[in-house]
Formats: sequence, structure tokens, C-alpha cells
Amino acid sequence: MSIPFYQVDAFTDQPFAGNPAGVCLLPGPKGDAWMQNVAAEMNLPETAFLLKQEDGYSLRWFAPQSEVPLCGHATLASAYVLWATGQLAASVEARFHTKSGLLTAVKNGDWIELNFPAEKATPCVAPVFLPEALGCDFVYVGRNRMDYLVEVASEEELKSLAPDMNLLMKVDTRGVIVTCRAKTKPYDFMSRFFCPLLGVPEDPVTGSSHCCLAPYWQQKLGKDEFAAFQASPRGGVLRVRVESGGRVAISGQAVVVLKAELFS
Repeated sequence: MSIPFYQVDAFTDQPFAGNPAGVCLLPGPKGDAWMQNVAAEMNLPETAFLLKQEDGYSLRWFAPQSEVPLCGHATLASAYVLWATGQLAASVEARFHTKSGLLTAVKNGDWIELNFPAEKATPCVAPVFLPEALGCDFVYVGRNRMDYLVEVASEEELKSLAPDMNLLMKVDTRGVIVTCRAKTKPYDFMSRFFCPLLGVPEDPVTGSSHCCLAPYWQQKLGKDEFAAFQASPRGGVLRVRVESGGRVAISGQAVVVLKAELFS
């Protein structure tokens, strides 16, 4: 039996920008090793595996080298595929049961809004190798359950980073978020995300990192809603809002660039 597979560019309205994700609509349960092999074969930043349940979908995310606990762009891509293929009506909320709890998505015109848990960082001492690995000075260093968070002084410094990926492989987290206040309008802040341990040296646009960035910039800027830009070579645009109850709303657009079938 063939299995439908889609490649979606998320957090963009143009193909070949934003962050590519695989979306696999499973007809029945599959083993972890099979899902990891598919993710490695596709070699995308993340591949999402969806399985219909009574109240929504089971959703798991695999990078080329390992499963991850939370992924924004592949969740956005999954919701987009469900609506685009008629699996869900446009007026119906997408509900995903994941290892990070229940995640939901709603369609708002051409935008999709995800409801994710906030992942606040707390100040910490940077690993001794981290300044050399990133090649910059830090304004702030923090950490949450998944990543380090580093603030740098300027947009120019953020965009010019050329990290030593071999050194970054030494971190004991999923990856490193680097951020700064934006000078370019209409954005409030910018970021980049490096995660070589997952087989993705720089992630093009990272929804889950904004679960950390939103509460951080809420404290810094004194507001709840933000326009954000992830300044990777592909680039991506996000709307972010801090919600009550420890949640973050992350909005983006998406476009399908490939439809295929798996025969394995």
C-alpha cells in the first residue's frame, strides 16, 4: 500500500523559502525505526507523521538523526496539508496529540495559527566553548528544557554569524537560539537557530524556538504581540503572541511544493 507524502515550505507564502517539512499521512501505526528511516531518507529538517485518532491526530516529528519533542514548522505544515487535501474542513480546528501535549491549529485566511506551550528560558552560565563556537559576544544567555538562548547586540551581528558547527556539537541541548532586537521594520525581533546534533546545522525557520523567544521579548519590550523574522538564508516570517495560561500563538503561511507516495 502506498502512503501519501507531502513536502511543504512553512512560514512562507513562496516556494523554496521558509522551512521545508515532510508530512506523512499514515494509514495505520508504524514503528519508530521505520519513521526514523523515512526522515533520514527525506533528509528534511523535520518529517511529521500523522495518524488519525478519534479526537484529532497523533503527531510525531523526526529530524534526520533523531525524534524531537516539539516542532512548529512541521506542525504548521501538517495542518496545512489536512485542510488542503480536504481531510479537515477549513472551519474545523486541527488537533494534534504529541509528546508535548495537545497542540491545536486554526485557519485564519491565508495564515495558520498554532497554539503551543510557552518554553521560558532562565538565565544560566554559558558553556565555556559557546562564545567561540558562535564567534560573538553575548548580551544574555539562558536555557530552557530544549535549547540555549543567546541574545546578541545587533541585527548585523546576528546575520553575520558563521558558527563552528563542530564546537556546537558539544552542546547538551537540542540546539542554540540566537536573537536580537530588529532594526528592519516591521519586525520586532529576529533570530537564527543552530542544531547540528539533529543533522540540521541551521534550521531555516523554527516555530518551537518562538515558544522561548515570545516570553523573552515580552519581558524585554513590554508587549504581547510581535512580528518576527528568522534570518536564515531561506528566511521566514512569523506572527507571535503570548497567551494566558503559559501558551504562545505562532502564525505562519505555507505552500506545498511536492506530492509523492511512499512504497516502503
